[in-house]
Amino acid sequence: MADEVTIGFRFYPTEEELVAFYLRNQLEGRSDDSMHRVIPVLDVFEVEPSHLPNVAGVRCRGDAEQWFFFVPRQEREARGGRPSRTTGSGYWKATGSPGPVFSNDNRMIGVKKTMVFYTGKAPTGRKTKWKMNEYKAVDETVNASTIPKLRHEFSLCRVYITTGSSRAFDRRPVEVLQTERMLTCDVAVAETSFRVESSSETSISGGENIDLSMSTELVDGLTEPIWEWEQLSWP
Repeated sequence: MADEVTIGFRFYPTEEELVAFYLRNQLEGRSDDSMHRVIPVLDVFEVEPSHLPNVAGVRCRGDAEQWFFFVPRQEREARGGRPSRTTGSGYWKATGSPGPVFSNDNRMIGVKKTMVFYTGKAPTGRKTKWKMNEYKAVDETVNASTIPKLRHEFSLCRVYITTGSSRAFDRRPVEVLQTERMLTCDVAVAETSFRVESSSETSISGGENIDLSMSTELVDGLTEPIWEWEQLSWP
């Protein structure tokens, strides 16, 4: 009975919670068995992606969307080498550039790297729908004025399958989502053409033209306005 999960339970943490609470506690040795029932310690690079849902935390094993793991630093990485991201059937490949993870007070608390799993051998492997977000925490003992240093003893990985659906990880009722989408689209259409321009006669910066425009972008199924600065010329 102690292991039973309340009906409706879902583990759906924010990135800040993953880094600032779960990963930080693991790094500082403050994690316990109850936390590992949600996020177990496992070298995910030694396991085939399709097997990871079966070895996820017992309290999240039934989740069909995402699975979390604390991943210890490999010995070869500790000796200064590159970590192995190869399994028996394929390999994990980083995509894009690592991005910062910020706290609510705009402090950089970690870094996120996204990886995609390919079957076969590099560099001719076949891309799959398996993806992973790898989080590493910033070493808070280092002076904040210097370049952030990362903690490598453990990383926290979120493994998931891309579905191509804008509703991925979105548990809002369909009716609420449709209402929000209609309201957001109406506002976006009305404001998309809004532009602010400063001419050489009115520019405070010394006569240089600066163009502030707003476009729209589809984010999680919602159209959101995106502000863009375009510097036409600058001394």
